[in-house]
Amino acid sequence: MADDDSLPGRIKRYARVSTTMGGLAARVAGERYLGIEIDRSRHAADLTKALGGIKGPLMKVAQLLATIPNALPQEYANELAALQSNAPAMGWPFVKRRMASELGEHWESRFKRFDHEAARAASLGQVHHAIAKDGRELACKLQYPDMGSAVEADLNQLKFFLSMYERYDRAVSTDEVHAEIAERLREELDYTREAAHIRLYQLMLADEEGVAIPTPVPELSTGRLLTMTWLEGAPLLDVIKQSAASRNAIARNMFRAWYIPFYYYGVIHGDPHLGNYTVRADDGINLLDFGCVRIFDATFVKGVIDLYRALDRNDPDLAVAAYESWGFKKLSPELIEVLNRWARFIYAPLLDDRKRRIQEKHEDGVYGRAIADEVHVELRRLGGVKPPREFVFMDRAALGLGSVFTHLKAEINWHRLFHELIDDFDADALAKRQKKALDTAKVPQAIAPKTRKKRS
Repeated sequence: MADDDSLPGRIKRYARVSTTMGGLAARVAGERYLGIEIDRSRHAADLTKALGGIKGPLMKVAQLLATIPNALPQEYANELAALQSNAPAMGWPFVKRRMASELGEHWESRFKRFDHEAARAASLGQVHHAIAKDGRELACKLQYPDMGSAVEADLNQLKFFLSMYERYDRAVSTDEVHAEIAERLREELDYTREAAHIRLYQLMLADEEGVAIPTPVPELSTGRLLTMTWLEGAPLLDVIKQSAASRNAIARNMFRAWYIPFYYYGVIHGDPHLGNYTVRADDGINLLDFGCVRIFDATFVKGVIDLYRALDRNDPDLAVAAYESWGFKKLSPELIEVLNRWARFIYAPLLDDRKRRIQEKHEDGVYGRAIADEVHVELRRLGGVKPPREFVFMDRAALGLGSVFTHLKAEINWHRLFHELIDDFDADALAKRQKKALDTAKVPQAIAPKTRKKRS
């Protein structure tokens, strides 16, 4: 296939990314090492424009970095956040060629209507609204060209950039971070897998009236085109001025949409940014994108609950066991205390049995930025830490959702919401439910990488 990973494709990508990013990187280096002041707001806007233009994984990584506290200066985080739901789209000539390559020369005859303008555009593909022959409203997600080569080329460059960053700041070892991002990005290119993820979420959330999942349309889908039913809803930022009761209902629905799959099935949606869901008129939410789904074994989920209980009971031995079950190694007492400081921030709303906001201090910046800054300094002082792969997207999901709940200014008893999900937790029962759900949804190679042979 023309879009598969190839050496010429990678070389072309290297050249394009290097040309686009070289001047921007030079400005940052000038500020850091030569003392040359730059206009950060303007530079951040230039960076956003450049990444939006070249599409692909670097744009996806920028979206991720924009949601991680302390990963970027505030000016950059604010600008890059726009890429999450407002990326520039490819034009109609591209769409016609792409659709013809996926569904054949007369592809338009298979739809009653197909909108020329993209309804949404993101890092790896864009979505077009269409009407099926039978009148159903459809969302057609079309992958950009040469993404196979782009992923491999960008992952190689990302590895280089991360290694350079570690020379400057050794607080966090990035080997496992890169490996996890690489695996998830490769999976996101497979729209057949994403269709299976949608079936999985339909199964897991079948009893949740406050959450809607699209239905895949296999006869109009391929490995690089995913057609599904259209879900009508408003962007989250359009509803943050609604009543407190409405905002709280939206937050409850989002909490259950993300954490029922995790605590009952060991599955989490690893990409909770603003472009991946909309809000219905009844305060229910629509989940829209299922490319980044992470599946954990039952021991990891148990570790998440064990750490909560360790903090609740002030049980240091149980905390150590929880970290070790996730894959953290060489944990000194000082390092455990630093990790616990971050954990206490993440778990604070769940430990507090009262109605409250998700974050009651430092709400002017990115969610978690202040505490992340403190933890980062301490990790660097202690020689750094190597987070396990499984931790990467779990931590991102917690931060992403925390940011959403902060936007909503939701006031809920998070403690009771959480206990509704964990009080009857049974690791063996989860493992059985997970296997049955994955088999039913036909999710390929669904077991987490922890159980696979390590790549050389």
